[in-house]
Amino acid sequence: MLLIDSFRDKDKIIGILKKIKLQAEKIPYKINIMEVCGGHTHSIMKYGINKLLPSNIDFIHGPGCPVCVIPKNRINQAYDIAMQEDVILLTLGDMIKIPSSKGSLAKARSEGCDVRFLYSPLEALKIAKENPNKRVVFFAIGFETTTPMTAALIDRVILEGIRNLFFHINHVLVIPPLKALLDSKPCNINALIAPSHVSVVAGAKIYKELLDYNIPIVVGGFEPVDILDSILRIIEQKKNNDIKLDIEYSRAVSMDGNLKAQELVDKYFCVRHSFEWRGLGDIEQSGLRLRDEFKYLDAEILFDDILDKTYINDNKACICGEILRGVAKPTDCKVFGKACTPNNPLGSCMVSSEGACAAYYKYKDVS
Repeated sequence: MLLIDSFRDKDKIIGILKKIKLQAEKIPYKINIMEVCGGHTHSIMKYGINKLLPSNIDFIHGPGCPVCVIPKNRINQAYDIAMQEDVILLTLGDMIKIPSSKGSLAKARSEGCDVRFLYSPLEALKIAKENPNKRVVFFAIGFETTTPMTAALIDRVILEGIRNLFFHINHVLVIPPLKALLDSKPCNINALIAPSHVSVVAGAKIYKELLDYNIPIVVGGFEPVDILDSILRIIEQKKNNDIKLDIEYSRAVSMDGNLKAQELVDKYFCVRHSFEWRGLGDIEQSGLRLRDEFKYLDAEILFDDILDKTYINDNKACICGEILRGVAKPTDCKVFGKACTPNNPLGSCMVSSEGACAAYYKYKDVS
């Protein structure tokens, strides 16, 4: 607890805020910082950091919530697989509640389907062994952060000769959507707080290609002192015209990342030609799939004849897509906190524990 307390220390927070306000006065334009990760968004709202900053500093919430970016057609596929006879569908907790055009996985479970959520992907091994006559399907999601866990699970499946566990792969990469956003017109993003958990695995090196956009990039931690220190570093880069990639979260992030995890991912996965993102559309080389030599484990191949691949638009009242693109905030949505709540979500940004709408609702930011 002492380590955490030091990153929530009131005196440190006040000291950094004074420096931010002093330096921000020297910047003659608005600094629009995209905090890519939903974990950062929740910390910003929880601690009211957005209300403490000078008026020329604003946050743009990014597409770094792995549950939020899964489009409806992929959830429909999970729903259809779950409806098949002798199938157990497994996924991580938040995915259960995400609405699709056919209904959520919670709805499928209420209709008698065997849908279970896992605390760890490795729980799938036990479930598959206990149900040898069932086809067990793991609906795998997440950025570079969680992909190694799926790879480790595949490694165990092959090592132990388990033949009834299959994978619906929805793992995505963080750089392609960021490039798509930075290339979009108009684009108001002029600084990035890069995702920390992704960087622990993939290394800060993955952001080097984004320096071509001439914006400060700081890999920051999640505590208040981390976030404020990241903002101060961004301001100092701009003031000194010294644009670079910086690691604030050095206690966990290195430039190279976890090489063993990267090797395991490369062993089982390759880049898809394209992947459909909620709100962002089709982005080339932004997702992963199983390598051809492991296609016998691929649920998209096993259930190909029943899977609908048509893209499905969000509820017309929901602006989750605009929020994920950074062009709107949750409070811009007419149904936010009214027709759309965590108990009755119209879009994925209200469902996920990392979603921007969930953060605004939980911490009651209605300004």
